[in-house]
Amino acid sequence: MRRRFFTTIAGAALLALGAAIPARAQDTLTVFAAASLTDAMRDFAQAWQARGNPAPRLSFAASSALARQIEQGAPADLFMSADEPWMDYVQQRDLVVNATRVSPIGNALVLVAPADQARPVALGRDTNLAALLGPQGRIATGDPAHVPVGRYAQAALTWMGQWDAVSPRLARADNVRSALLLVERGEAPYGIVYSTDAAASRGVRVVGTFPAESHTPITYPFALMRRAQGNAQARAFLAFLTGPDSAGTWRRFGFALAR
Repeated sequence: MRRRFFTTIAGAALLALGAAIPARAQDTLTVFAAASLTDAMRDFAQAWQARGNPAPRLSFAASSALARQIEQGAPADLFMSADEPWMDYVQQRDLVVNATRVSPIGNALVLVAPADQARPVALGRDTNLAALLGPQGRIATGDPAHVPVGRYAQAALTWMGQWDAVSPRLARADNVRSALLLVERGEAPYGIVYSTDAAASRGVRVVGTFPAESHTPITYPFALMRRAQGNAQARAFLAFLTGPDSAGTWRRFGFALAR
């Protein structure tokens, strides 16, 4: 149920709960969202405001950082994680309205290079990334210890048989956008990021896509936080983000819709 696009059960639960609570003028909305959602969420926020709603406050960072802030009492109304484990982390601490959790979108994992140095790379079990890097080159990605894109990268490199050789050569960033920036600046000749982040950058090009079987599916769980269960704005905004009218925007920013 998590991975379907606004499933009937999750959607009905969300709308029913929201309908039971009258909208209040004082309701505010704070959204904690994974860094890879930055561009899409800014677009959604503008569309939401254009409909006459108050502008949501958006906070972007690695899912791990946001989850820990929520655990420590940060006033998030909605949490949008770049992987399931960090939403699990928050949910296991009884901070989520469970019936509202849904995973409506997905992504792909890609290898990028600076735009002026991009050469196609076939990514498979026989690809020698260490040799491709040369003696000094590094691969920028999120820190696998806590950043979702880094975890996906570790899984893909392990599947390729390259983890032991490449892990000492990682430039470990705090989030996927920071990793992308290292490649844009030419500080790393390659980076492992999401396809949507690569598409948003003029400074990099995708040189290869990691096979889907090389890592667990990249899905984005969204949920209402328990502290905000009486917040009509938060409920309505979550329904807006996961309803059928949102599909075109997610696709425009390169996200796949969950089946």
